[in-house]
Amino acid sequence: MRLFAAVLPPDPIADELAGFAAALRTLRGVDADAVRWTDRANWHFTLAFMAEVPDGAVPDLTVRLERAARRTAPFRLSLRGGGHFGGRALWVGAGGAVSELRILAGRAGAAARKAGVTMEEHRAYRPHLTLARSRDDTDLGPYVEALGAFDGTPWTVADLALVRSNLPRSGVPGERPRYEVVGRWPLGGADGDAAGAG
Repeated sequence: MRLFAAVLPPDPIADELAGFAAALRTLRGVDADAVRWTDRANWHFTLAFMAEVPDGAVPDLTVRLERAARRTAPFRLSLRGGGHFGGRALWVGAGGAVSELRILAGRAGAAARKAGVTMEEHRAYRPHLTLARSRDDTDLGPYVEALGAFDGTPWTVADLALVRSNLPRSGVPGERPRYEVVGRWPLGGADGDAAGAG
């Protein structure tokens, strides 16, 4: 199964971003038809992308991710600014305790490697939440400029999630992956039962 570890923004934070994204969609001077906006239900900060994980590795992976979460204290984060990767992906950045987010990402990646999961080549962690994509190179400059003014409300990151990416199978053009949370663990041993992987 295709899995990744992530931080998920809570509903009030997603509401705030959704309002800002709605305003972005009305900007003039951009080819709105060239951009596909990501589904709000799929918004997240990827911590560690694991691609295909054998079913047999999932139990050890979940134990190690729970341990990584327990070793990390809750921290304050916000959505702030934005940028783009080439002309194909528009993203929102992170503000607040970004160093703690990087530490959590490092721990999630280490947990996956210790569980025997093959990971991508290690690169410096760059936190981003993908807001829109384009199939072809598109001028995303006006969106990035507008995102420069975005400074979202801070929230406390209280857990780490393990998410399954269900790829489209119907062959219908425009169909997108569907994400499903299969495990969630509180940071720093915060109150609440940890969800196991399903």
